[in-house]
Amino acid sequence: MMDLNYFFFIILSVFAIASAIVTISTKHPIRSAMALVVHFFMLAGLYLTLNAQFVAVMQILVYAGAIMVLVVFVIMLLNLGKDQSLEKKITINNFGGIILAGIFGFAIICAFINLYPEPTSFPVYNLNFTTVQAIGRSLFTNYIVQFEAIGLLLTAAIIGAVLLAKRKLM
Repeated sequence: MMDLNYFFFIILSVFAIASAIVTISTKHPIRSAMALVVHFFMLAGLYLTLNAQFVAVMQILVYAGAIMVLVVFVIMLLNLGKDQSLEKKITINNFGGIILAGIFGFAIICAFINLYPEPTSFPVYNLNFTTVQAIGRSLFTNYIVQFEAIGLLLTAAIIGAVLLAKRKLM
């Protein structure tokens, strides 16, 4: 019998793949951005099925919220106008991409047919690892040097952005 978590994982995976395909295949940039938002929500749902609640919430807050606001803002600033009809030419790169996509699709179908037995349930992970307290303890004990280096790098990036913005105003 299929577990409910396994069922939700499969459904969310299918929708995540579909939204990713819409993201890269549509010509309209706003539609592509909205499909990317749907994809981020599907990923958050996948994280929830894997008992990673903190990662799911951060996925929604950081990616579906903040990053997508920036993406839509940049799209609006670009003022792309109407779509121009481009000639579709079949090149060796397109042909190679189609062949690689077919091989990848065949490999996925083979993996789902009978190469791997159906799991009876998902592995049980230590739920304490996904709590905010456990992540904070790990960041500030095991990874303190990396955490501080990223903080310095982000501070330098913010200072550089402010200086570049001031220079353009003058």
